[in-house]
Amino acid sequence: MSAAEDFAGLPPLNVPALLQRFGLHPTKRLGQNFLTDEGAIRRILEAAGLTHQETVLEIGPGLGSLTRHLAMRARQVVAVELDAALWPALQHVLSQFPNVRLIQGDILALDPARLAAGDDAESEPAETLEYLVVANIPYYITSALVRHLLEASQQPRRLVLTVQREVAERICAAPGELSLLGLSVQVYGRPRIAARIPAGAFYPSPKVDSAVVRVDTHPAPLFNPIELKRFFRLARAGFSQKRKTLRNALAGGMHWTPAQAETILLAAGIEPRRRAETLSLEEWRRLVKAVPG
Repeated sequence: MSAAEDFAGLPPLNVPALLQRFGLHPTKRLGQNFLTDEGAIRRILEAAGLTHQETVLEIGPGLGSLTRHLAMRARQVVAVELDAALWPALQHVLSQFPNVRLIQGDILALDPARLAAGDDAESEPAETLEYLVVANIPYYITSALVRHLLEASQQPRRLVLTVQREVAERICAAPGELSLLGLSVQVYGRPRIAARIPAGAFYPSPKVDSAVVRVDTHPAPLFNPIELKRFFRLARAGFSQKRKTLRNALAGGMHWTPAQAETILLAAGIEPRRRAETLSLEEWRRLVKAVPG
């Protein structure tokens, strides 16, 4: 079934009317801006590249605007919603989709892989399951959520996330403009901006535009488990004081002397006066290996 056929079979969701019918009001504290623009939903679906075979984990389905379309293009959708007040409206909207499983809870307190596999939060996953994450996520938890997803017991094969445009640009930045968030994501996968979505595509409209980021995850992170822990220590130290050179930032953050920091940087082939945002992933790999065990 094509995207055009999907949309032809589903009338647009009237979000203001639905809110009024169920006596609901968007909660600013939870970052509730409901996606209403059908063109924006279509662009998210195109970025997801679903083939009717996937299990999709959706975070923050809200009133189900995107969930309905995911259900028509995926084998199964697991939708996790924090706000219990939205439950009656969400169940009403999704009642015709038997392949949607709704879970009320905080995604940051749950294991995404267990949810996708159909297991509860306490048990070990019954099976290894390939899954995707497609979501219009609350902006206030973007960094924490992205890390939570990438560090799950089993990573999703692909992330397709609608986030604040500025954050999307940071995630996809090249060396010279890298942030700790962008660097961290690129250790786990290849990100790209798949679409841009104006503020007017949401109800109520946020103050900023959004973008759809697609991250195709690597089969394994670029570092082994021991190196990964060391990498994050180094990266947090390097980015902790952006105005400082790597020599001084690492000395402070790693509790080294400036001379020790300089020696390690030179051993990795990195000029000590550079700054963290200028390093490529390959240079971070050399730096991780240059640190004494």
